[in-house]
Amino acid sequence: MPSIESYTTALSDDAEENCLRVVSYGGGVQSTALLVLAAQNRLPYRTFLFANVGDDSEHPATLTYLREVAIPYATRYGLELRQLARKRRDGSTETLMQRLKRTESRSIPIPVRMANGAPGRRSCTAEFKIKVIGRWLRDHGATADAPATVAIGISVDEIHRANRRRAEQHERVAYPLLDLGLRRADCEMVIREAGLPIPPKSACFFCPFKSAQGWRQLRQDEPALFSEAARLEDIINQRRKALGRDPVYLTRYGRPLAAAIPADAVSDSVGELDGSCDSGWCMT
Repeated sequence: MPSIESYTTALSDDAEENCLRVVSYGGGVQSTALLVLAAQNRLPYRTFLFANVGDDSEHPATLTYLREVAIPYATRYGLELRQLARKRRDGSTETLMQRLKRTESRSIPIPVRMANGAPGRRSCTAEFKIKVIGRWLRDHGATADAPATVAIGISVDEIHRANRRRAEQHERVAYPLLDLGLRRADCEMVIREAGLPIPPKSACFFCPFKSAQGWRQLRQDEPALFSEAARLEDIINQRRKALGRDPVYLTRYGRPLAAAIPADAVSDSVGELDGSCDSGWCMT
């Protein structure tokens, strides 16, 4: 495993070949560790881009951490942590929730579950994260001949995710945490040693990749968000019914959310890992 100092030297030498270098900031543990390492001048990244899929879609805890902890910390150390949003052709902002609730929409951009529990196709990551950052990079000079470097915060214990992130033609993807051999626990230590609180898992509060344990926790601790997710599921199925299509669900259990995760379900600390956008992109 290379030391952070030797890795920094190698990246600094490479930085002269590619002046546009950014970190895709997801609001979670791994990308916050990248923020701390950059603030300590241990990684040569000064710009962090948070593709906000919408204040009505991101989990509120992630937005609170972003605005009350991450942005002030970045500012203190001369880093830029910029929020980006998806823009329509007329220049207005579109959130993921707005897209999902559009009455004329015939497709569903999130990976809702089919009746057999299998996830459907999704375009939310591409449309609301990758393309949003890609557009910013193009606007700031990135081209196929002079691509920008986009650092993604995937740690060693999630190495299987590294090759699933699609790159735009005008960018190349880097994985500093993999190169440094850092695991999620190491990232948490980096954050704590900087005096920062550990960020919550970042993901849309209605993400179908949430585990049963995650849904139980949401219903128990944040019932208003759980109810909003259930309403969204109902809106989607009302539209599908009008189109003559089978219902879909936010869980793998083949029934509406409120029935799949009953109010008396007991939440515990044991369960599957939730899908998240901690690293800057979705879990899969």
